[in-house]
Amino acid sequence: MTDEKIKILLCEDDENLGMILREYLQSKGYDVDLLPDGEAGYKAFTHKKYDLCILDVMMPKKDGFTLAADIRALNSEVPIVFLTAKSMKEDILQGFKLGADDYLSKPFSMEELLYRIESIMRRIRGEKAREVTVYQIGNYTFDSQKQLITINGETKKLTTKESELLSLLAANMNNVLERNYALKTIWVDDNYFNARSMDVYITKLRKLLKDDPNVAIINIHGKGYKLIAPAVKEKN
Repeated sequence: MTDEKIKILLCEDDENLGMILREYLQSKGYDVDLLPDGEAGYKAFTHKKYDLCILDVMMPKKDGFTLAADIRALNSEVPIVFLTAKSMKEDILQGFKLGADDYLSKPFSMEELLYRIESIMRRIRGEKAREVTVYQIGNYTFDSQKQLITINGETKKLTTKESELLSLLAANMNNVLERNYALKTIWVDDNYFNARSMDVYITKLRKLLKDDPNVAIINIHGKGYKLIAPAVKEKN
């Protein structure tokens, strides 16, 4: 993980709403480009790399669905969230057929939009985490595929659950790993017993990482855990 801001393409023809959304998302640490119509949005997308697109469906010059189809022709992976005043089932289905990752009907709360964005980015980070096999965690080298952790020439074998949990923590290094997300990713269900089980594994991982004083797993009250390490390096 890096500290580089997530770049969002926001296409919204309602000037007031667009400015409010941009300012809100910028206040949450996102880098947001606001465009007033589909044509301007498409031009921006061809000139800059975006991590996520938020597209209003009803826009002049090029509507959101047409813009999404054009974006998909250039990039089949970038997440797309549609904003619309419509609530017709057919419109929702059309959006998902075009590869939408989510769909919000106006009016919506800023907090709800933020939650949807964060959820999408967590999923993407999880997919990238599975591509990475070796993490550098301070002085530790962690091979998630072989389930081995090494420091000062000493290597220990991790259990599958330990390795899966450490992989998620490492993929989100120096960022919060949400408790429910980890539970559902590794244990499938976030019930009480699985939650207690995860607490046990967090304790085990803390013991495994105790030989580097600059590495720690801290509790973030009401949210989850954060793996703190002085530097983040990933090896494929």
